[in-house]
Amino acid sequence: MRIATTTFQNDAVSQMDALQAAMGRTQQDLSTGQKVRSAADNPTGMAQVNQMNVQISASTQYVTNSNTAQTNLQLEGQALTDASNVMQSVNSLAIEANNTAMTAAQRQNIASALQQDLQALTSIANRTDSAGNYLFGGYASGTQPFTQSGNTISYSGSNAVIQVQISENQSLSTGDTGATAFMNIPSGNGTFVTAAAATNTGTASISPGTMTDPSQWVPDTYTIQFTDPTDYQVTDSSGTVISSGKYATGDAIAFNGAQVPVNGTPAAGDQFTVSSPAGTTSAFAAISNMIGALNSTTLNNGQLTTAINNALQQVNNSITNFSNVSASVGARLNAITTAQSSAKTNQTNLQINISSITDTDYAAATAQLSTEELALQAAMQSYASMANLSLFQFIK
Repeated sequence: MRIATTTFQNDAVSQMDALQAAMGRTQQDLSTGQKVRSAADNPTGMAQVNQMNVQISASTQYVTNSNTAQTNLQLEGQALTDASNVMQSVNSLAIEANNTAMTAAQRQNIASALQQDLQALTSIANRTDSAGNYLFGGYASGTQPFTQSGNTISYSGSNAVIQVQISENQSLSTGDTGATAFMNIPSGNGTFVTAAAATNTGTASISPGTMTDPSQWVPDTYTIQFTDPTDYQVTDSSGTVISSGKYATGDAIAFNGAQVPVNGTPAAGDQFTVSSPAGTTSAFAAISNMIGALNSTTLNNGQLTTAINNALQQVNNSITNFSNVSASVGARLNAITTAQSSAKTNQTNLQINISSITDTDYAAATAQLSTEELALQAAMQSYASMANLSLFQFIK
């Protein structure tokens, strides 16, 4: 078979060009540190890299979301702690005021201190984040959630909160509404509320009471009426007598699985009510009701003590609610910490996988470059040697 000189030359040049191109790619791998720079370099590998970059981008957004949620929840947690401290102050003042030996002027001084606590609690409930968004406004974070008119605090915020995604399969609330934290707090003992009739003339007072056997309880409005200072009867809303007995100060009157302590000496005809369901009230109302009771000039000692007892119960309910919401905040902060740690680990693993596809193996690339250089030198030498071969060189 005869090979033309031009064919030999073209084949040799093509081989050397290929070797030079391979050396160029290897040199570029070494200089850039990247062995895959486009889909042409490794189509399958680049597809995998693109997918992993999408995952890293999503994970980065999750971390950003969780950082925002973490900041808001930390601010909320501090606000709830401060609110609880205010209610502890209110509790101390209420206990101090629950003394029949106090004068009207002394009670009014305590009421003035409670006014300051009410304003402090309202201020806490209207706190904002660094961007001016109200912590307890829910979706309506741009509108002040609580407004005060006299001793009445009203809520105009949203009843829904913003949810953010902190991982592929997890989202959580970035805060709590003012309704959840401050407004929707169980009244009384959570089952029923007690009250003294406005017409009572004796010194007896009633406490919030407790449930001893919830299975026996029938929600209704019950009336405890004293026929004389030592005899009582309990009737339901239809007037049916369901219990009666003798009374001595400090006794707990029991009926339908409930127990309500009464203290002091009732007058004949004095009445107390036990109403169920208890419903809800607010932390603000607990303070406002106490202020109203301490400033009242018409309540007798029994009625005043009853009002303070109920307010104290509501204060404790508020503190419990703040504690429950704080526990929820803490759980979400823990979830965020876990999600952030998982996201960082995932991002690191994805970066390692990307590097294994795209990064240059310097040892292997250096060895490959040496091999390519030797191959090119050999090809050039072979070409030069064969190019000198010609029939004319042997003709004398």
